[in-house]
Amino acid sequence: MTKKDLVAAIAKDSTLTVKDAGKALNSFVTSVGKAMKKGQRLQLPGLGTFKVVKRSARVVRNPRTGAKLNVPAKKVVKFKAAPALDKGL
Repeated sequence: MTKKDLVAAIAKDSTLTVKDAGKALNSFVTSVGKAMKKGQRLQLPGLGTFKVVKRSARVVRNPRTGAKLNVPAKKVVKFKAAPALDKGL
């Protein structure tokens, strides 16, 4: 599903126009991005939970050359599906 498909589905399921549904989706994405940058957790019942976790530094190997590379620690976003969504797949 593309963003355009999602906007059309939101407009169809609600009383919003396609333009307003697009604005609402953009606002949602912006709000989620801001929350993730602050390290906050976002829980959407029926869908799942987004949370920021710290990935520790590690050494990896380039499979082509065999050279070892150091990957620095960083924060990443993890998603865990809600049980209701997980069962439906």
